[in-house]
Amino acid sequence: MLKGISSIISPELLKILMEMGHGDELVIGDGNFPAASMAQRLVRADGHGVPALLDAILALFPLDTFVEKPVAVMEVVPGDDFTPVIWDEYRAIIRRHEPFTDFEYVERFAFYDRARQAYAILATGETSLYANVILKKGVIRE
Repeated sequence: MLKGISSIISPELLKILMEMGHGDELVIGDGNFPAASMAQRLVRADGHGVPALLDAILALFPLDTFVEKPVAVMEVVPGDDFTPVIWDEYRAIIRRHEPFTDFEYVERFAFYDRARQAYAILATGETSLYANVILKKGVIRE
């Protein structure tokens, strides 16, 4: 255990976050996301939901300020009559850590393509639909 680092952040996840550089992307996938078949580097967080992980990660992880929208979500598939309420929770969490306007909304298959290129994918046990999110890493200015 370390001071100041949430116990939900596993040693493997901490290592990945430290390895990532400016512009690298981390996908946090819900329980339905095909993480294992897409990941260059796969980190498991089974049993944990995305909101708790997002909050813990953003306490350590700067978002990219050189892009308009450093956080992306998978947009709802046309014809799927569903509104992801979890996105409001994400907005609140992100705003606690960083200035934030809104998400980049990415079509499902474009999201998959982007996930395949991501530095790592964090597979969670999140049961909410459309709970997948991509974070683009920024720099620390100190």
